[in-house]
Amino acid sequence: MNSLPAIFVSHGGPTMAVQESPARHFLQTLHDHHPSPKSILMISAHWETTEPTVGATDDLETIHDYYGFPRALYDLHYPAKGDPDLARRVAALIADANLGAASSSPRGLDHGAWLPLMLAYPDGEIPITQLSLLTVGGPAWHFDLGAALRPLRDEGVLILASGALTHNLREIDREAPPGMAADWVAAFSSWVSEQVLAGRSEDLIRYRERAPHAARNHPTEEHFLPLFVALGAATPGANGRHLHQSFNYGVLAMDAYAWD
Repeated sequence: MNSLPAIFVSHGGPTMAVQESPARHFLQTLHDHHPSPKSILMISAHWETTEPTVGATDDLETIHDYYGFPRALYDLHYPAKGDPDLARRVAALIADANLGAASSSPRGLDHGAWLPLMLAYPDGEIPITQLSLLTVGGPAWHFDLGAALRPLRDEGVLILASGALTHNLREIDREAPPGMAADWVAAFSSWVSEQVLAGRSEDLIRYRERAPHAARNHPTEEHFLPLFVALGAATPGANGRHLHQSFNYGVLAMDAYAWD
């Protein structure tokens, strides 16, 4: 089997499951950008733990981890199956890289995981294993985590990291015209694209001090950390590919990238 890429996507809010948008259409065509995987390792911004934790269960519950949305969004169910063998392989790779002893959990899929999966692989036929982010880890640790997971790409596993290129929900503008971006959002998005396409991993890891408006675009880091897992899983020296760019509500950059 050909080596699969590591991919970062911006998953947006729960309404993306039912509302048309350029980002939703992109996720519906995500499978066109790589060979069919035998399994998917999902990393979502919505699962943070104090130690590496791997989902290890056969049947994955669809977790509706949001509040105040229309009833239809609580009726959604993604018929995914787990991959306990992949979970054990992930735990072994983490241990071999001296990144800690990964524990296992019967936890299901949060919306940062099942939402893009539902759009990209609606039949739910590909087994899924979810891996947590580390609450106390930063970009460098998650980059090292991705590097540890890199061998999976040659084993038929798609590494799919789901977060948000920008994530300042306090400044959402629901009146913003479709596709419009605030200047500080556009500047950050352009800077990230430049570094990814040029293969400047160190600049990305140090984005907090080098990127324009970094703290304003990410008041907290959890939605940006999945990008570093995908970045670390790239083949050393490989530049990233920009798969998608659009903006929602003036402040949410919905970019997606792939690394071979």
